[in-house]
Amino acid sequence: MIELQRCTTWKGMAGDPVYEAYHDTEWGVPEYDSRALWEKLVLDGFQAGLSWITILRKRDAFRAAFADFDPEIVARFGEADRARLMADAGIIRSNAKIDAAISGARIYL
Repeated sequence: MIELQRCTTWKGMAGDPVYEAYHDTEWGVPEYDSRALWEKLVLDGFQAGLSWITILRKRDAFRAAFADFDPEIVARFGEADRARLMADAGIIRSNAKIDAAISGARIYL
């Protein structure tokens, strides 16, 4: 059996199943689906100033909070949705980042 070798930049996260799954299945893999790319762009925006592992650990909560990153739904988010997102401890609660995600959905369409 071949033992999987990890690159040195990931050694600090060795043993973290979330990080290892991301590294093994997503990192460096071309993505051609525009909706999946939009999700990654939104998550990158929320990551600003934070570690990527923070976002990876919250990704399921982000998907639930942002309607599975359906831009047609997110583009229609209003004040009640903004308030709901700001109250959601499962995601990064930043007015600026939430507004950017909603605006980004409108631009995406």
